[in-house]
Amino acid sequence: GIAVRQTGALTLRVAQQLGCEVLLVDEGEIEDAMLTLLEVEKTLVEGAGAVGLATVLRYRKRFAGRKVGLILCGSNINPLCLADVIRRGMVRSGRLTRLQVEMRDIPGCLSRATRILADANANIQELHHSRAFTHLPVQSTIVDFELETKGSDHVLAIIEELRKGGFDARPFNDEWPAAATPADQARDPQSES
Repeated sequence: GIAVRQTGALTLRVAQQLGCEVLLVDEGEIEDAMLTLLEVEKTLVEGAGAVGLATVLRYRKRFAGRKVGLILCGSNINPLCLADVIRRGMVRSGRLTRLQVEMRDIPGCLSRATRILADANANIQELHHSRAFTHLPVQSTIVDFELETKGSDHVLAIIEELRKGGFDARPFNDEWPAAATPADQARDPQSES
């Protein structure tokens, strides 16, 4: 495999003598390449087998206009690991997201929120209704929705529709940068837009 602490001294020396360049990719890029191969090519490869595609995708400009051959190998992957790769890839692309929605804890409010989600074509995978673990006043609650979507732009549209409907909706995890709306970016002095 390629999951080693450092490159092999002999291997690196031979590669350098042959004039080979070593390019690096990270784990997330390898996972994305695995998912791309699975979705587009219907080909299952382990992480090491997807490194070539991950490299071409990361360094697109280097390979633009050139004929590039990729060796796809190895399908030695644990089914649970494969499931994690698929779900994590869906999260990174925005096709699976979690939204935290603040609402009044009164009859019909949750129904109104789910109607907005349905009208926005978001598929609810899970929801968690939390009354006790919140800083909100009594008769207010937070509902966490796990949603299947069409991608990051769709998630932004869903958040906007929930806000138009009177709900405070935010991405559950802060590591998803595409979730910031223009209003959020205007409030954030570190925003790059």
